[in-house]
Amino acid sequence: MLGTILDVIFVAMALLALAVVEEKNLVSSVVKYSLLSLLFVLALFELNAPDVALSAIVVGAVVIGVFIFTIEEVAE
Repeated sequence: MLGTILDVIFVAMALLALAVVEEKNLVSSVVKYSLLSLLFVLALFELNAPDVALSAIVVGAVVIGVFIFTIEEVAE
């Protein structure tokens, strides 16, 4: 059962990674990146690595914040 859940998460991560790279709109790309980060955290929890998952949450939040701030500064 665990293998199938992780397989679905990994396939979804691969598809989202492609969608992030191919997206032309920067804000939409950041939203897709945040969903990719969420799937990564879920995969880490499924792999019984909650400490690494919590670290990924913090780093992901900072990176997404920097992306949004940079997009707003460049768009002005």
